[in-house]
Amino acid sequence: MRVAMIGTGYVGLVSGACFADFGHTVTCVDKDASKIDRLRQNIMPIYEPGLDDLVATNVKGGRLAFATDGAEAIRSADAVFIAVGTPSRRGDGHADLSYVYAAAEEIADLMQGFTVVVTKSTVPVGTGDEIERIIRERRPDAEFAVVSNPEFLREGAAIGDFKRPDRVVVGTDNERARAVMAELYRPLNLNETPIMFTGRRTSELIKYAANAFLAMKITFINEVADLCEAVGADVQQVARGIGLDNRIGSKFLHAGPGYGGSCFPKDTLALVRTATDAGAPVRLIETTVAINDARKQAMADRVADALGGDLKGKTVALLGLTFKPNTDDMRDAPSLDVAPALIARGATVQAYDPEGMEEAAKLLDGVVFKSGPYDAVEGADVAVILTEWNQFRALDLDRVKLLLRQPVMVDLRNVYRPDDMKARGFRYTSIGRPDHAA
Repeated sequence: MRVAMIGTGYVGLVSGACFADFGHTVTCVDKDASKIDRLRQNIMPIYEPGLDDLVATNVKGGRLAFATDGAEAIRSADAVFIAVGTPSRRGDGHADLSYVYAAAEEIADLMQGFTVVVTKSTVPVGTGDEIERIIRERRPDAEFAVVSNPEFLREGAAIGDFKRPDRVVVGTDNERARAVMAELYRPLNLNETPIMFTGRRTSELIKYAANAFLAMKITFINEVADLCEAVGADVQQVARGIGLDNRIGSKFLHAGPGYGGSCFPKDTLALVRTATDAGAPVRLIETTVAINDARKQAMADRVADALGGDLKGKTVALLGLTFKPNTDDMRDAPSLDVAPALIARGATVQAYDPEGMEEAAKLLDGVVFKSGPYDAVEGADVAVILTEWNQFRALDLDRVKLLLRQPVMVDLRNVYRPDDMKARGFRYTSIGRPDHAA
């Protein structure tokens, strides 16, 4: 099948490359000429394990191409995917749909024959109706169907998630569109992947409800971690104890500094606004958003407490800046709250991240970026693990201790064991665990 993918951001590029790998002919379209030039040279705009090889293989195989002008690709496409950004609108938290609607107008003017227009972008309930209205208004004669097909990709594991998903959700009541979508995803039949066909509005809500639930689960275990600290319990054991219950499950029960990234903060806010506008407020999610915002800001207090409360003249080493490992995504990362708060208290902040420093440099003023973890901790009064990159899981702790001015570590990801760190002579603080062996 012939596919046009509008947008070469995280979702568009991964989805386009994976559809091409399924055997479809895909053109990824983006108005950013420099991005398209770099993609043609196999230079990825994002860090995602395996993506450069996947793109190179399918470009070489003639199944994947990149263009700034989508006219030819849209005219010949069986399906046109809208995979543009839907950032939170400043001021009110609503999803900004201007890029989505602009793409719909462009598709309307160019499409020929029956075309399935698919929203891959995360959009509020009812957006598909508005896209349909826009296209119908511009092309009353056109044969088309608007379909919702939300993505459920985890950054750092996106290719595997696309090729081996838990489920594929398709929102349409149009039988011709249903046949096209079934054919697009037919390669997944080998894995017996459930493909769930539902109404378009239901599909749109499934995406928001899924992300809101996961954000709530993270926030729940973070609150339990605070309780564990107050009563002398171990949050990792509590998480394991409840996670072994199949009704609950073990995923997203890792206490830490709060969730970030391109999806959870944006989507929880958008769901709150959608629900409020519909007269059916989602109080659990409203509270989740408030707790998470406060938690990220409070992490600087933990660092200060580890150094006796005063950070003036102190040097803090931050290990990890991205919101999670295996990505260069800095969007809503806890480091964006923690680093400025430390600097405001008078600390010098030196930091290292394996992939995120180029992006972090645009967002964090006053941070000294270092070439590696040992370079970052040298001369610091405290080492803070903010992102659980694999290379921070097996640090030479004796070397770290020698390089630090004081043997102090604040582990906001519970990478190390309290009893082991104590035995090595560290003053060690983590999240939701007693400072001795459980």
